[in-house]
Amino acid sequence: MLNVAQKARLLSGLMARSGMATAAPKIGDQKVAMSPLEPHNYINYQRIEDNLAIVRSRLNRPLTLSEKILYGHLDDPHGQDIERGVSYLKLRPDRVACQDATAQMAILQFMSSGIPTVAVPTTVHCDHLIEAQVGGEKDLARAIATNKEVYDFLATATAKYGIGFWRPGSGIIHQIILENYAFPGGLMIGTDSHTPNAGGLGMIACGVGGADAVDVMADLPWELKCPKVIGVNLTGKINGWTSPKDVILKVAGILTVKGGTGAIVEYHGPGVESLSCTGMATICNMGAEIGATTSLFPYNHRMGSYLEATKRGPIADYAKAFQHNLQPDKGCEYDQLIEINLSELEPHINGPFTPDLATPISKLKEAAKENGWPEEIKVALIGSCTNSSYEDMTRSASIVKQAADHGLSTVSKFTITPGSEQVRATIDRDGMIETFEGVGGLVLANACGPCIGQWDRRDVKKGEKNTIVTSYNRNFTGRNDANPATHAFVASPDIVTALAFAGTLDFNPLTDSLKGADGKEFKFTDPTGNELPPKGYDPGQNTYQEPPHDRASISVAVSPNSDRLQLLKPFTPWDGKEPTDLPILIKVQGKCTTDHISAGGPWLKYRGHLENISQNCLIGAINSANGEANKVKNEITGEWGPVPQVAAYYRDHGIKWVVIGDSNYGEGSSREHAALEPRFLGGLAIIVRSFARIHETNLKKQGMLALTFADPADYDKITPDDRVTIKGLESFAPGKNLTAEIKHPDGKTEEISLAHSFNEGQIAWFKAGSALNLMAKNKKEGK
Repeated sequence: MLNVAQKARLLSGLMARSGMATAAPKIGDQKVAMSPLEPHNYINYQRIEDNLAIVRSRLNRPLTLSEKILYGHLDDPHGQDIERGVSYLKLRPDRVACQDATAQMAILQFMSSGIPTVAVPTTVHCDHLIEAQVGGEKDLARAIATNKEVYDFLATATAKYGIGFWRPGSGIIHQIILENYAFPGGLMIGTDSHTPNAGGLGMIACGVGGADAVDVMADLPWELKCPKVIGVNLTGKINGWTSPKDVILKVAGILTVKGGTGAIVEYHGPGVESLSCTGMATICNMGAEIGATTSLFPYNHRMGSYLEATKRGPIADYAKAFQHNLQPDKGCEYDQLIEINLSELEPHINGPFTPDLATPISKLKEAAKENGWPEEIKVALIGSCTNSSYEDMTRSASIVKQAADHGLSTVSKFTITPGSEQVRATIDRDGMIETFEGVGGLVLANACGPCIGQWDRRDVKKGEKNTIVTSYNRNFTGRNDANPATHAFVASPDIVTALAFAGTLDFNPLTDSLKGADGKEFKFTDPTGNELPPKGYDPGQNTYQEPPHDRASISVAVSPNSDRLQLLKPFTPWDGKEPTDLPILIKVQGKCTTDHISAGGPWLKYRGHLENISQNCLIGAINSANGEANKVKNEITGEWGPVPQVAAYYRDHGIKWVVIGDSNYGEGSSREHAALEPRFLGGLAIIVRSFARIHETNLKKQGMLALTFADPADYDKITPDDRVTIKGLESFAPGKNLTAEIKHPDGKTEEISLAHSFNEGQIAWFKAGSALNLMAKNKKEGK
């Protein structure tokens, strides 16, 4: 079949030979579906082409790849201000994706808008509520029974509003997106921080809060601060034990957990050709750990091969015809440039307690001893949304087979999480599940599981110091098993699998030997694997629910007595008065991620019930007043109590409050509950040294004041028992600092300057009480 470019050349030649003049063909002349599951939703390359013609005439400079895709989705390319790190872009995404935990609140918000159907293709994926315990089938059955009310709500709500629904057992949202919906040059937002996984197929995919998703579902443009662009030039060729995971582990060590904030990371260079499509997805997925807006790769033949293998050949042909806009312009400039030679890159293992503490495998033994890390590995876990591709599984299986050939079983407990039903069915058909189980491996459900804390771990007691190694993405304190004493390390599936047979951090599979069952020593050879299944993918069970054509008779019921679901009530608008003498609910000491603000694990079941889940608000944050978690002083009664109870006391007595925080406040997951809960409990402002991008936006969407110290050192001037008055709200304007008057217990006062990044539209959210309030108001007034 001829692609559009070949057709154009043929037609042009025929016309020329006949002496006829003809208009130049357009890329949009060919209609290609975004997905075989959505045959009537077409890729809109013509919009990108048209927008870029306008933007290029305005900027008159070479563009990076991310700029091409972003500016190609501008709502108003003529009038949009475009300045990296300064302007707020209004964009028109191609699609929205939600996982089940965040989808509940997103859909509840969408329902309250009164709009009958989503404006862009949207899907919901059931992957977060399945707890790992005894194995895939039994864990899935238990989850379906336990979460029936939520799954029924999502199934009926998605059907009602025209949303595709992936039932429990389908797989992890990001793997499903890569297999079915991601396409080169597209723009997608998703209510999960690892949405950038789709960058492995050349798509700009950004994690957002549910309120952002609701805007796009309701046909409003999505607002994003124009990102800076960090270039990563890859040279050399990946080989041996080094894997794509090691690229992002290395980058995380360079940029740290906040070095990518406000930027898109754009990979390029000759080294890209040695990476598989799913390998590129792994790198983009974990870009969330450096705070990046997203990450992406230019379109190449490895992406084309993956599209072909996943039955999307027409998209591969279309992307090839559009390839001039799916790679950076020559001479484009990056705000920062990182150089990595893949031929020299060593496998890394990052952690514990943070994903940016990067240690080359050759230094791990020494680092473990120096830092007192528990050397015994209790559990080794592979899979998750980051590393569960067919290639990952085949490489791990090759290591397992070597060990099995020498009569070994794993020393550490060993779990395997397939990323999707398609991957599970394919590795089962090809014998890999049997291989894993043969050495003691436990195959878990096609779901997030331990990666997000959905793990009923029973081999150690809470508080017991121990080590686990995973191929996951995130390893904050207590993240995987709710045990703050667990030292979690992140590495490639290859390294994790090899360490499972050694059972200790005191082992380097590149250089060290193991003793086989016969007493003889052997060394692992380099892992090998297949980029794509030679026999093709086995789709497994059909777990997709297409939106019905007739939706009028579908009703979405939410029981008023439910402890899992609760209809939302609008937040109160700003009263126009200056907030005075506000108590400080908590002055947070050190790192405060969204896990600290709104814990996951067992709390996930309350994601659709704002009142119930608010009982976990800031319970993991460390109070600077006493060095403890979930123990703060009620400044009215003088009593000490849990954070949510003290916050609710203030709210119920008409007292607004503030939180004081440190740097990169709200890093981690995109969960909007970390913003909804403080708002529900009566908070007015979060004042910090700096914010993580998604959390700052989420706070603004819910009508909270997200403010930063103009001088970060002013954090130290505030004590937990001070009172705060915020001045300047009557003239609240973009670029104009506010002032905090701090009243100390001795009666003395001092003023400090508070910066913010609010624009006019976001200030309107604050005044209306929330972005959703403003949307409903505008709809009522016909705006």
